[in-house]
Amino acid sequence: MRPVLVTGGAGYIGSHVARQLGEGGRAVVVVDNLSTGFEKAVVHGTFIAGDVGDRKLMDRVLQEHGIDTVMHFAAHTIVPESVRDPLKYYGNNTCKTRALLEACAHAGVTHFVFSSTAAVYGIPTTPVAFEDSPTCPINPYGTSKLVSEWMLRDVAAASRLRYVILRYFNVAGSDPEGRIGQSTREATLLIKVAAEVALGKRAALSIFGSDYPTPDGTGIRDYIHVDDLACAHLRALEYLERGGEPVVLNCGYGHGYSVREVIRAIEKIHGQRLNVRSDPVCFGVAPALR
Repeated sequence: MRPVLVTGGAGYIGSHVARQLGEGGRAVVVVDNLSTGFEKAVVHGTFIAGDVGDRKLMDRVLQEHGIDTVMHFAAHTIVPESVRDPLKYYGNNTCKTRALLEACAHAGVTHFVFSSTAAVYGIPTTPVAFEDSPTCPINPYGTSKLVSEWMLRDVAAASRLRYVILRYFNVAGSDPEGRIGQSTREATLLIKVAAEVALGKRAALSIFGSDYPTPDGTGIRDYIHVDDLACAHLRALEYLERGGEPVVLNCGYGHGYSVREVIRAIEKIHGQRLNVRSDPVCFGVAPALR
């Protein structure tokens, strides 16, 4: 089997996918510019420091390693930052994905697994978002991913490329053996932040909005463990290798937990209360997405 190219493979989700690929006997090539990732998180495969928007680099990597499968994770992912600096997200997430797709088309890549997000749904009109729910992102992060989905769809329609788009809900956890995990500086993921408050690395945990139409007034979200999500990527690759047609799939467990429920669970494990405060709703963040 040819090597699998994992872009952003030194980041949170990409590193777990690269690890599972390597543990399954697959050859892996990781390209990451280390803007938020860590080279030490690449525990399997060949690491190449570089940017997916660099056409010359990507042309060389695809050709030299005989790549016919790409798993694309490289992206900025902080929603509030995308609201403050939208062009950063369109430049990195959308424009560089276009450059990567152009390189893939030139190299004849046939399989593409894309790391998307449930943020493409915006604020659903129903309690649960399905794959055919309307896409109406409310922040530049979600829009940057949705435009990338459209580009991938159109490239596939004009070539031999087949794809799986995975729209994640809220990713949590780390490698069960503790080798890698969520190490991004100043991460905004709820469980990560709550754990840092418990350990004294942050002064307080903010709850953004407490008057939503939910049992305890806080947003309800579907949390999926990163190892299960990584496994979904491997299943997506197997699906494409069996001749599967392009498909878009949500990745979650189908049930949610409120912000306060998550905090109570962490307090129970920690053995004491966390310093929690209520802040105004952060613009551009969907309050309850399951």
